[in-house]
Amino acid sequence: MTRTAAFLGLGAMGGPMAAHVVRHRQAQGGRALVWNRTRSKAEAHAAEFGGEAVDLAGVAGADVIFTCLPTSAEVDGVMDALIGDLREGATWVDCTSGHPEAARRQSARLSERGVAFLDAPVSGGPWGAEAGKLTVMVGGDAGVLERVRGDLAFAGRVVHMGEVGAGFAVKAVNNTLMAVNMWAAGEGLAALARTGVDLRAALDVINASSGRSYPTESLIGQRVLTREFPVTFTLGLLAKDTGIAADVVREAGASAPVLTQTAALVRAAATTVGAGADYSAMLRLVEQMNGRELR
Repeated sequence: MTRTAAFLGLGAMGGPMAAHVVRHRQAQGGRALVWNRTRSKAEAHAAEFGGEAVDLAGVAGADVIFTCLPTSAEVDGVMDALIGDLREGATWVDCTSGHPEAARRQSARLSERGVAFLDAPVSGGPWGAEAGKLTVMVGGDAGVLERVRGDLAFAGRVVHMGEVGAGFAVKAVNNTLMAVNMWAAGEGLAALARTGVDLRAALDVINASSGRSYPTESLIGQRVLTREFPVTFTLGLLAKDTGIAADVVREAGASAPVLTQTAALVRAAATTVGAGADYSAMLRLVEQMNGRELR
């Protein structure tokens, strides 16, 4: 029996992810639908990759609906528009970096319509999306995941995290850990800069030593020291993710002062530097605090 997959949200991550879904679904003999708030973007995607650009109402009958939107609020918006027409037995897979509480609420709402829900945020960046090598962290029923695992054509690795909301929680904490490493490295480099140390030499040593991290290896030298700050993931979205992690900490009754303080610092950076700046530009706030550019 042929199946129809729909992908909603064709941004920097959603666009290449949807391309993999389209190719997989067509190889299986089914239909692949794409939707974006800007219709012309969906039409361009369909022309390039072979899916069908549709209006929002056109995705309601799909067997698997993927969403990859900026926040859970946007997912709520499209769910409001579709909820009355969704096909019983369908599965909604939300790849948004959303909020665990929203996932639980959305899952309960869809369940009343006979629709299953998985929160399935991804990690790996635009390059991983294009290569189909994303890590997908999934919350929800394990049986539902097995039913749609083949549709996750953009994944290199799929890990079941637990109940609904668990995927979003892990994604938020993961991104906050990255921010912790970024901020700490920025502070250390700023102190070294004030003493006259060559920062590229310092990074070479750090990256060959125990202080290395993803930001020191792949971000600071390439984006900050070069002063390029290419926008691949915005500081505003990182502030959203770290805020979700802080909510996870509070809801768990956990003690995590470093995570919660970092969430506050990222939020301050987004306000000071600009929410639309690249997430590496959070270190511009460190620079302001130290009166020294990281070069």
